Amino acid sequence: MARSPFTLVAAVTAAVPGAEVTGARALTADGDGRFDSAVATLADGSELVIRVAADDAAAIELAEEALALRALTAGAREMLSFRVPIAMGETRVGEARALVTDLMPGFQIEASDIPAGRGAAHSIGEAIAAVHALPPSVVRSAGLGVRDAAAVRTETDQLVDRASATGRVPARLSARWRDAVAADDLWRFESAVTLGGIQALSFLFEDDPQDGPQVVAVLGWRGLSVGDPAEDLGWLSGAPEAASDVLSAYAAASQRAADDALQVRARLHAELEFARWLVHGDELRRPDIVDDAAGLLESLSAGLRSDDLRVVASYTGGVDSALDVLDRVPDTRATDIDTSMQTDAYRPEDLWQDEPDETANVADDASSGEGASERAGDASHTGLADDDETGSIDVSADQQGDRRAGPVTGSGTASWDEATQDLTDVSGVRGSSHQSDASAKTRPAGDTAPSDMDSADEAQRAARAALQRWTRSDSE
Repeated sequence: MARSPFTLVAAVTAAVPGAEVTGARALTADGDGRFDSAVATLADGSELVIRVAADDAAAIELAEEALALRALTAGAREMLSFRVPIAMGETRVGEARALVTDLMPGFQIEASDIPAGRGAAHSIGEAIAAVHALPPSVVRSAGLGVRDAAAVRTETDQLVDRASATGRVPARLSARWRDAVAADDLWRFESAVTLGGIQALSFLFEDDPQDGPQVVAVLGWRGLSVGDPAEDLGWLSGAPEAASDVLSAYAAASQRAADDALQVRARLHAELEFARWLVHGDELRRPDIVDDAAGLLESLSAGLRSDDLRVVASYTGGVDSALDVLDRVPDTRATDIDTSMQTDAYRPEDLWQDEPDETANVADDASSGEGASERAGDASHTGLADDDETGSIDVSADQQGDRRAGPVTGSGTASWDEATQDLTDVSGVRGSSHQSDASAKTRPAGDTAPSDMDSADEAQRAARAALQRWTRSDSE
């Protein structure tokens, strides 16, 4: 049974010695049911958030977040253009673990509502680039996880093996993933500091009169580690209007070498969140979770074009050859199948809903889907999977239900408007060394950036209009 805000804030004084609590209210941001949360008002007018774990898995997550927040020293925070929560203290409410942080003000935007153009999209891309630019020593000194490209590849291979061993993964998906793991060019990347499961609701905004919504804070730091930057970009599958501008801003702000396979890996990581859910259920011997994950994987497989694995796998040339291959892929739509995951591990915010773009070239053909880890990850293209053709996932009414959580964190909804593309054979399009090229690749063919004030003003008006639909809330 959920604890009342008054019960929760009473524990704040135990976590923060000297705190004088004068008020309590419920946390207004939507939660996933895995934490009891409240906002405590102090005598000096400041506000703190207390979160109490509802189960052992949630308690582990709170411990991980506390460790990550403490790893962000004052020097590391100075490198970021936005605020990060401060771990004020820890305590217990009964037998449950509790973490107290300062309250981050601002409003959140659902992925599907993020508009194109300057404002939120550009600010998000710059914020992600800033996280990836943090020195790895921040992570290493705190004893947090460090993985290079080889380790990420090995981990991915092991996950595919474990999921396939359950016998519940469709053969074409298993083959697709194994081909991706075997593609050497896909795994030649520079590891970076990542959040390992960022999502749209991780960003808090304030409105700027001139530039529109700007990121002022970022939540969800429990996955802080050194790993694959693609894991932080898969959620863009749920932001069809803004994805291109987010990626352009990310590429422009990034201090890292160009990674043409970034979007393809992001798509792969997102798809594998379904596999993680399956493995999680199998480990817990939970037939309900296993059946849920198997159904999602069947729907994912059904969304693939009947011959996309065969046709795109034949691609071995450059961009022009890739365009020829793309022309041979049938322009068909899969039946809309609702595969969003209404579980504590998969909330309906982060899988994408891309509109198909029949003019997209293969350089825009790499895409990532946000998958289902509880906080489950797009930049430059490899030319094999089109981010405008990846489609999105929609859940039918009979598939929805109360599916309780596993230890992973992420969320998403979407509907496969169009089939996914193959993840293999990336060798023919690698080699870009300019950020401007990477930025250009993130736009569909024939789509150019606004070149005059009229276009910029129109984009800004669209952003303002979208802002009217957004509800303001204080978030933990």
